[in-house]
Amino acid sequence: QVPLVESGGGSVQAGGSLRLSCAAPGYTYSGYCMAWFRQAPGKEREGVAAIFTGGWRTYYSDSVKGRFTISQDRANLYLQMNSLKPEDTAMYYCAAQLGRCSTSVFVRAGYKSWGQGTQVTVSS
Repeated sequence: QVPLVESGGGSVQAGGSLRLSCAAPGYTYSGYCMAWFRQAPGKEREGVAAIFTGGWRTYYSDSVKGRFTISQDRANLYLQMNSLKPEDTAMYYCAAQLGRCSTSVFVRAGYKSWGQGTQVTVSS
């Protein structure tokens, strides 16, 4: 398992932006399927964005497509979140799995490594 540490969460008004980061101390993101999930109180954890670091292919859920952008460099995974809405309020987690992203890229069970999460709160 890869140790993952998220940062960049916070409170913002609707329409604002935040950039989340996920670091993997001692590791480089090469050949991994990396994803961002989120979980709001009382709801299931849902995948919102994913990237295969070996080929740069990206995946987005319908709820964030056009507003969120996932990217990575050798040491960090990022989630740029624009046009934030109150319904984006959640704990955001990064996840990693060695190998290509599968067709079930937003299935939680497909990832063995998880961070502790960073809170994002969007007020109306």
